Amino acid sequence: MFAPFRQDLARNYLDLVIQLLQTKEMVLQQLSKESEERKNQGIMLGSLVCYDKNTNEQIILLAVSGIAKQLVFASQNSKSFFYKNQHFVIVDPIVPPENIEAALCENDREIHTLTEKINLLKENGEGELDSCQELISKRTLLCSQSLEKVFDLYSFTIFNGSTLTLREIIKNKGDKLPPTGTGDCCAPKLLSYAFAHNLQPVSMDEVYYGADTKNKKNGVSYTPCDERCGYILPFILGLEILYRDEQIVVINKASGLLSIPGRTEDKKDCATSRLKNLFPQCIEQPSVHRLDMETSGLLVMAFTAEAHRTLSIQFQNGDIEKEYIAVLDGILQKAKGQLAPKNGEKSGHMELKFRLDVDNRPHQIYDEENGKLGITDWELMETFSMKTRRDGERRPVTKILFKPVTGRTHQLRLVSSDIHGFGLPIVGDTLYGHCEQGERLLLHSCKLSFNHPQTNERMTFICPPEF
Repeated sequence: MFAPFRQDLARNYLDLVIQLLQTKEMVLQQLSKESEERKNQGIMLGSLVCYDKNTNEQIILLAVSGIAKQLVFASQNSKSFFYKNQHFVIVDPIVPPENIEAALCENDREIHTLTEKINLLKENGEGELDSCQELISKRTLLCSQSLEKVFDLYSFTIFNGSTLTLREIIKNKGDKLPPTGTGDCCAPKLLSYAFAHNLQPVSMDEVYYGADTKNKKNGVSYTPCDERCGYILPFILGLEILYRDEQIVVINKASGLLSIPGRTEDKKDCATSRLKNLFPQCIEQPSVHRLDMETSGLLVMAFTAEAHRTLSIQFQNGDIEKEYIAVLDGILQKAKGQLAPKNGEKSGHMELKFRLDVDNRPHQIYDEENGKLGITDWELMETFSMKTRRDGERRPVTKILFKPVTGRTHQLRLVSSDIHGFGLPIVGDTLYGHCEQGERLLLHSCKLSFNHPQTNERMTFICPPEF
């Protein structure tokens, strides 16, 4: 993951923690029995520098990775204490170790018994027998059940002060289970505590402490891990941050999230409001361009007025390169649209005019006389079949790479669905097609290229879709 906040301030306090550990003024207290394979392994130390939104006091949160150990300040009885006039708080694990042990206990003995039987069969050269495979399948089922019981224990306080369970996150991810230990890294502990106590994050860093390994070196800072933190932090933060500096931020906007606030109160939650919640120093209107609420993918926003002006000019002059991936509901070669490929065409160029349907807002309609010109290049990627959410049946679909030259409202959704275009709506399109329950619009901004507003360096971001 890209570091969501600046790291330098938090790193200063982690250097202090390491110094205190070396002088024994701080210790790593064992919270639960340490397994043999984890004995003598290093840990991640995490720090989140915040300020209290009510008092403006600076508070430094500290945490360690995992559930087996906890930082303890030797001369303090409290987890909240002052040291050299700085207010420190040691953050507990999201779930107490004893609760996790209790969740694992029910199947633990049977899993160990199965493992012994499996190992014995393998030692005797019988690892491929049906009896061994049956034992392996049974063990896998028990392990999955135990893992799900553990996941049910996790709940996080997120960016807006509400709580979100790991089970809800898993459901949002299409029931894709995360790795073991998700929620036990430093970052989710620190951020969940900060949001639960009305603290504003400023700087966050994690440092590896212990013997060097193949992947980690003692005393080196690391960003949150892709495997576990990358799974849950976008939900805790409210945004998936792909890049950030003092001028700009690039996010992977989730489907269903507005780019900018709507007019009514129920439409205030959006990418820009979430950005300003995380970064209060941001300008009032950071949005440079928009994605439809149902469209996911790359969105660049500006922290400063000068960055906003420079990026806006690039968009106006057509200096921004954009690519989208869409899944159309049907086989393109068999579509009825005027631009359906003929003779095996794999790419093309379309110019169609659309305007707002004033009697059916926010729909756009084809209008050769009064419409605004939308220009789109496209490439046929593949045709395949996909399951529907409703009944599990498969339906034929076509994956298309769009390269819009202009940026008209609903441009790609219209050139897909309108009879003057492909005549095939994008899967999950609530406005121009059909959307099954639990389905989303399969349109994703996968590539964005622009010049950095301060350095003028050409920057290209690639973000593959989840579909």
